[in-house]
Amino acid sequence: MLLAAVFSAAVLAAGAATSSPGAEASTAPLPACRTGDVLSPWRSLAQYRVTILDRWYRLPSTYVPPLRSVSAAGFSSGYAVRREVITDLAAMRAAAARAGARLGIISAYRSYLTQRWTYAKWVRVLGASRAAISSARAGHSEHQLGTAIDFTIPGASAPWGYSDWARTRAGAWLKANAWRYGFVMSYPANRLSVTCYGYEPWHYRWVGREIAARMHGSGLAPRPWLWRHGAEYAWPAPTPAPTPIPEATPTPAPTPEAAATPEATPTPEAVGPPDATSSPATSPDPEPTTTPATTSDPGATTPPEATTAPDATPAPDVTPTP
Repeated sequence: MLLAAVFSAAVLAAGAATSSPGAEASTAPLPACRTGDVLSPWRSLAQYRVTILDRWYRLPSTYVPPLRSVSAAGFSSGYAVRREVITDLAAMRAAAARAGARLGIISAYRSYLTQRWTYAKWVRVLGASRAAISSARAGHSEHQLGTAIDFTIPGASAPWGYSDWARTRAGAWLKANAWRYGFVMSYPANRLSVTCYGYEPWHYRWVGREIAARMHGSGLAPRPWLWRHGAEYAWPAPTPAPTPIPEATPTPAPTPEAAATPEATPTPEAVGPPDATSSPATSPDPEPTTTPATTSDPGATTPPEATTAPDATPAPDVTPTP
């Protein structure tokens, strides 16, 4: 019994260390950054705003979001993002341009296979230990969501070539204003213990304006914020059923008055032929009458002409970021 109790306690402790965020996530401790391959609990295409991805949680290899070219937001590079990002991306680009901060894109959506190749490249360049905090293994990258973008300055060096890209005009503007358009910096400075990756001032993830405003106001990095509050957005509120519109009652057509039935024309009695066998009765001769005087013919009446009837009317890039 004692051994069973000890074993049960160990199992519960292990479960708490790797527990999935849920309704109780606001009080559960944020898991430590460690390497694993566990499917993210909020990994459906509809939960992209709060999907937690780090060195432990990942997406399936078959995850492919609905994509649209960033050219729809005014960028000339041939990258793609999730289609829901386009409106805010276009608005942010225009606002930055008005402030004198030109934005370019050096990476956006990456498939599972592209990320596998990207990570292998940085392992060769940086070594396994540095690559683990500078790039993400396949399935663990926010780029696979289609909502993460690596920004740059058009015509300039890659952002990771600067000592701190956030000190450039474009980088500083994004740091101060991106949240207004639904974008958050996934890996801020000096947060490695909670973000699990190194500082990347060029890497922003779109989560929508409401969540971005709440993250910005909280002062938390995206990963710990999502662990605490992601459950609030993981399941969209059900859409109420529309009230059925009653069908209009058709107006009955008026009943036409019955036409009067003409009276039947009486059929004249047939006059039979005279009886051939009977002789007509003899009538007395009439008395002679005086022949009237002949009068002039008033003129015969001409019969009317016959009236003639009328005629018939005739639907891969390489970058060193998670």
